Amino acid sequence: MERKTKVIAGEGSQEIWITREFDLPLNLLFKAYAEPGIVEQWMGTKVLKLENRRHGGYQFETSDAQGNVVFRANGTIHEFDPDRKITRTFEMENTPFPVQLEFLEFEKITEETSRLNMQIVYKSVALRDQMLRLPFAQGINMAHNRLQEVVNKLK
Repeated sequence: MERKTKVIAGEGSQEIWITREFDLPLNLLFKAYAEPGIVEQWMGTKVLKLENRRHGGYQFETSDAQGNVVFRANGTIHEFDPDRKITRTFEMENTPFPVQLEFLEFEKITEETSRLNMQIVYKSVALRDQMLRLPFAQGINMAHNRLQEVVNKLK
């Protein structure tokens, strides 16, 4: 299956660039990142906190069928400009990965299509490369596919 989400990682760089075009109007794509109920559906995680404002924060948590927490992530929202951009930190708890910086930019292509451009900056090239050795590209593509499916129902 073709990966619609493009992941670019230049040699020797601390960054990953992610681009995905969606068959969604810009406002709906942005809502997928801003509204807790929608985030929970496409990410398959519980939103414990989502404060969409400058110096706001967020916390996500995923549990297994027995109620054990298997994933928790949190961060600070540094910039929140509706339908345009979100700048935030992202930290996965209980992993060897330190906090990363994420720049999400939302772009209107047509009335019915939009693009997400993400730049993720890691503390070092080695940490970025370690992330890329995980099924990172496959995972984000699958998540974006779910985002498209979930938000299609809101059209």
